[in-house]
Amino acid sequence: MVVSDGPSESRRALATGTSERSVGVAGTFALMELSEVMRTTASVRAFTDEPVTPEALYRVLDDARFAGSGGNKQGWHVTIVRDPALRRQLADLSASVWERYLAEAAAGYRSFNPIDPAPADVPVPDGLSEHPMLAGVEDVPELLVVTVDLRVLAVLDRDLDRFSIIGGASIYPFVQNILLAARNQGLSGVLTTFLTAKEPEAAPLLGLPDGHAIVAMIGLGHPEHQPTKLKRNPVESFTTIDRIDGEPFTI
Repeated sequence: MVVSDGPSESRRALATGTSERSVGVAGTFALMELSEVMRTTASVRAFTDEPVTPEALYRVLDDARFAGSGGNKQGWHVTIVRDPALRRQLADLSASVWERYLAEAAAGYRSFNPIDPAPADVPVPDGLSEHPMLAGVEDVPELLVVTVDLRVLAVLDRDLDRFSIIGGASIYPFVQNILLAARNQGLSGVLTTFLTAKEPEAAPLLGLPDGHAIVAMIGLGHPEHQPTKLKRNPVESFTTIDRIDGEPFTI
């Protein structure tokens, strides 16, 4: 008996394309250099009405699955949400958190910060701007909800007297790979985590099993506008030698 570690040969060819070009919705396009993909993968919240083909989405997920995870447990699951009514329910849950996010920022806080949290009674004013993807979620070409099986995570900071972050190391590389792979296919997307704050309400809508958690909701599609010049801090601003307060690393 032969056990396959991936798609069949026909699906593998479909997923990987040739070594130089890949097939997109509107024809062929050249695959990008890794550095260009990493430097131009922006958060895009508005999409054209051009559909994402099943083949393109499959290629995105087929590349993303090679993300690292602790113990190679690969505890992620992707739910492709296509039911318009379900999309609206998830977007409305997310939008209420988006409004809270904006309200905390307007009050001078870093929204949802665990170290310096905003007071629970921060008022949410009327007239806050809508999140473009959530407002038009029915028209987003593809909507993905990523979840994780918490039972496979090795959370090495679980006993420290601070906010835990280590568990994310086994799931968010996969999420970022989805966005990078989408960019490589001529697509764009945005990672949102608002739905996680409403997990008790969202869980039954998605059939989320006990012991699993919502990680992200991602919109994917062909961008109305593709940013290519992203603003990021220089290496010298975040890299030092030997100690955090050491000499900046530069060349």
